[in-house]
Amino acid sequence: MNKNIVKEKSFNFAIRIVKLYKYLTEEKKEFVLSKQVLKSGTSIGANINEAQQGQSKKDFLMKMNISLKECTETKYWIELLSATEYINQEQKESIIKDCIEIEKMLTSIVKTTSDSLK
Repeated sequence: MNKNIVKEKSFNFAIRIVKLYKYLTEEKKEFVLSKQVLKSGTSIGANINEAQQGQSKKDFLMKMNISLKECTETKYWIELLSATEYINQEQKESIIKDCIEIEKMLTSIVKTTSDSLK
């Protein structure tokens, strides 16, 4: 059985995001930014999962593009959480590293799929 690496990595990333959300709400008592990062960070994998059931290549591409946008948004919230000192530099770098890895994979998938539709 083939492993879907981007699906697996995005699921593991979503777990990290949920744990970050719990930390932010329970330890830091931060409820606004944490909700934003929770939504965008878990949406990456949800859209990748949905793309797997796409009705066409165009549908697949659309969902993967949404995942890519959610990835970019998640990086923004992580940067903001760091800039406002809700997370430290080490936490930020660790999460951003995972996010960038997924972003690169999604960029490649979107490009390859777009090229195949031309």
